[in-house]
Amino acid sequence: MKKLAVIALGGNALLRGDQVGTIEEQEKNTTDTLENLVHLVEQGYDLVITHGNGPQVGNVLMRNDAGEQLYNIAQMPLDICVADTQGGIGYMIERMLRNVLNKYGIKKNVACLVTQVIVDKDDPAFTDPQKRVGKIYDKKAAEELQRTKGWIFKEEVKSRDGYRRVVPSPKPIGVMNEDIVGDMARKGNIVIAAGGGGVPVYIDENKDIRPSEAVIDKDMASSLLASNIGADEFYILTDVPFVYINYKKPGEKAIEFLNYKDTVKYLEEGQFSKGSMAPKIQACLNFIKSGGSKSVITEAFKLEDKNYGTKITMEYED
Repeated sequence: MKKLAVIALGGNALLRGDQVGTIEEQEKNTTDTLENLVHLVEQGYDLVITHGNGPQVGNVLMRNDAGEQLYNIAQMPLDICVADTQGGIGYMIERMLRNVLNKYGIKKNVACLVTQVIVDKDDPAFTDPQKRVGKIYDKKAAEELQRTKGWIFKEEVKSRDGYRRVVPSPKPIGVMNEDIVGDMARKGNIVIAAGGGGVPVYIDENKDIRPSEAVIDKDMASSLLASNIGADEFYILTDVPFVYINYKKPGEKAIEFLNYKDTVKYLEEGQFSKGSMAPKIQACLNFIKSGGSKSVITEAFKLEDKNYGTKITMEYED
């Protein structure tokens, strides 16, 4: 029986931390990552691919700033910037994937869907914005932008006298067109969706769709999509080969197999960093709790190697 897997590309799957971010770099990283998906296709898996957009949406916001300051070009709101990166990154993934499939003689349709993800307009995150976006400003510029645009800034720890805009990161509660995504994938098409966590929107009192000045965690949105379309497996491709306990501390240990109960225990103990690994772990737990059979967190270029990756299931695998 065919299986459906959702693959969330993140970390160095698209752009490595030591790179400038040229299209050539991103295309090579993307191609190298997609090569690791071929074995799933050959095993008969149906696939949905999601992706992050952190560096890219930051670049779009900086282009916004430069365009306004230098040429008086109107800035676009955050939801449009997220949609912008969904289209650009999705196009790149689709083109690179078509080339990879062609290399291996595999004939499949690949489709990219700009995806809106629904949030609650009363989510507590809107009163406590924490997600840093865009470039670093000095204090004077940050105060002026806060005065003129109403943006909220927080001091950047790694930069003296540096401030970055912060925006809410609400919990995703629904994925628009999820039935179409699932139907297309189960018919053998590879679908790229929910890029960058999806374009954040909410439903108003008239049931109209309204934009939300926020960003959504892409792993949480990917997990929700995977659960809602009844995927069998959920993969998060990042920049580490395993999940670790006691990370960078005495007794550091890579974990290959975890069950749901032990994973919750480690999460509650604070074993996973709130800013990086904890959201990925929570996304995996959400998927398993919703009925998924297995979640895997592994390095982007090691998916095909069975010796790598932390596998999370409800009970320990035999």
